[in-house]
Formats: sequence, structure tokens, C-alpha cells
Amino acid sequence: MKIAVYMPNWIGDAVMATPTLRAIRDQYPNAEIVAVMRPYVAEVLEGLELVDRNLLYNPRGKDRSQRGLPFIQKLRREQFDVALLLPNSIRTGWLAFISGAKRRIGFSRDGRGLLLTDRVKPQDRSAPNPVIDEYLRLAKQLGCKGSATHVDHRLSREMFLAATEQDELHLEEFWQRESGSKLADSMPLSTDGYICLNPGGAFGAAKHWPSASFGQLANRIATELNKTVLVLCGPNEKDEARQIVQTADNSNVVSFANHETSIGLTKAAVKHCDLLITTDSGPRHFAAPFGVPVVTLFGPTHIAWSETFSSKSIHLQLEVDCGPCQQRVCPLQHHRCMTELEPDRVFKAAVSLLERQQRHAA
Repeated sequence: MKIAVYMPNWIGDAVMATPTLRAIRDQYPNAEIVAVMRPYVAEVLEGLELVDRNLLYNPRGKDRSQRGLPFIQKLRREQFDVALLLPNSIRTGWLAFISGAKRRIGFSRDGRGLLLTDRVKPQDRSAPNPVIDEYLRLAKQLGCKGSATHVDHRLSREMFLAATEQDELHLEEFWQRESGSKLADSMPLSTDGYICLNPGGAFGAAKHWPSASFGQLANRIATELNKTVLVLCGPNEKDEARQIVQTADNSNVVSFANHETSIGLTKAAVKHCDLLITTDSGPRHFAAPFGVPVVTLFGPTHIAWSETFSSKSIHLQLEVDCGPCQQRVCPLQHHRCMTELEPDRVFKAAVSLLERQQRHAA
């Protein structure tokens, strides 16, 4: 059997899809599983062995083989038996339909039911449903069965992620450069572990915590906990990372801003940190698969949508009368759900989580 799994486009959603990939692999060990996804999503899953091959799709990319008619021809040549659609888009339904896959499984939403053979009824959107569980519903429709060790025989929610040897090497090179730079300035980095801050978020400005707040938090961690603070960033977030480092004004606060960034480098950094403090964005989901404690700052989004079910997590969200609004930009232009979240509260949550981990390790 040849199974095409159409992967989600968001980085965090891709990580939350890994329990479904594992369920398919466990249920159909002899099947050929092909992940259809954007190139950057392939970076997220690199190093895992949950799928046999990737089929890269990039409708706006320069590589013609990843878009338009050449991609459609490539899809049809695969002759898939099954297409499992994790995204809810019409486009994904159309691609699965024209691929010729005999069985097409997905949520019957936004008028795409005619493109599917197995129409799974979507949950009511008025109540938030964890993305992990929604994807696993599709796996069940495919025939995946839960573990007998669970009372309700549910499928496992455990997420998976890997950092490749190349990712690890890039991280090691980063620390060597930073340590050399600090030694040249007679300000050696603390070697007693490090904490990652992830201030970014592609969803929109409404998810962002102020850079000044991140800077204050970074300074307090470096000063009071004597830990190095690493500010993560993507290519479009380097200015914000520099601003956080500048506000922190502490030699133990560094960032990726002056280095070549990649999803793999970020995975490796999170894998080896003592704690991740993050907005509700893609890299937040890197923590749970690696067993890393994480404090997540929620603003406009409901916590339940992206629940990771990790025991090593603390969620912080202010109760405001206008939220959670699920908007990319604050419609009231005050952004209170994030601006009024005090650095002191975040610091105390971080300390609490670190102490909890120390007790468990003792």
C-alpha cells in the first residue's frame, strides 16, 4: 500500500502531526508512506524515520517541479492508494483528487466534501479541539488502532522530533564563536546550562510579547540564575532578537541574530537547553518531543487548540474581557493580553518549572 500524507503548513502543526505519522507507521509497517509538504516543513521532520519519502510542494517557489503542472504530473505518477489530508484547505483536497488516489480521507469542511471518499465530520469550531487529537481522528479513519495499554484504546499523543548531526554541529560552532567573542571581551559565558527565549511568531503581531519585556526577563535570568540566555530567531526576527539582547545589557545574553539561522539549528538549540520560554509559535512545539520544560505565553489564542499534553509545561495567559480573540492583530489596538503580562510572573513560572525538574531528577 502506498499512502500520501498531506502535511500542514505551520511548523507547530507539523510537529503535532507526528503522532499521526507514528500511528500510520505502526499500523502499516510495510506501507510506503510519502509526506507531501512544503520544503520548510521537511526541515522540521528531518532526522525522523516516520515516512519513507518526501514529495515537496511549493506553489510560489522557484523550483518548477514543486508547483503547477509538473507537480501534478509527479503526483499522478505516484499512483497513491490512499491520501490522508491533514490541512483543511480546498487546495489540498483538489490535489488529492487529481492525484488519482483511490481513497481520500479528510475533514469535510468548506465545501470540499465532494473531493473526498472518506468524509470525516469536523468538530464544532465554537469549542477548541486540540490539533493533535483532530489529526488522530483522521488516522483512526484510515484504520489505525490505539494501544491496548490505554483504557480507552486511544492513539498515543506523543510527539517526535530529531536534530541531525549537521544541526548539532552548527550549534556547537555557534557556541564556539560566541565563547571566543566573549573571551576576547574578557566576558566569558556562564557554562551552567542555558535557557532559550523564543520571541517570534509568524501568525501575527497579536501573539508577540514586547521586546522590552523579553529583555527584562533575559537580564533577570542571567543575573539571578547565572544562566546563559539564548534568544532564538528566524531570518525575519533578527532585529527583534538584537533589541532583546540590547535591552538585557548582560554579557550572558546572546542570540542567533548575527549568525545564519535554520530550523535545524533552532531544533538543536531547544534540544540541549534547560528551559524554553516562548510565545505560542512554531518552535514552542520543539520542547515537548525533546523532553524540555517550556513556559508558553499565550495571548489571543485559546490554549486548547495547540495543547501538547506535556507534563513539563506551564501555560501563562491573562484573563481579559476581549480574549482569546484568535485574531492576528489586536482589533482593539491595545494588545492587553500580552503587554500586561509582567516579566516577574514569567520569571517566577520559569523558576518554578526549573525547581520542579530538579526535584524530579533528585
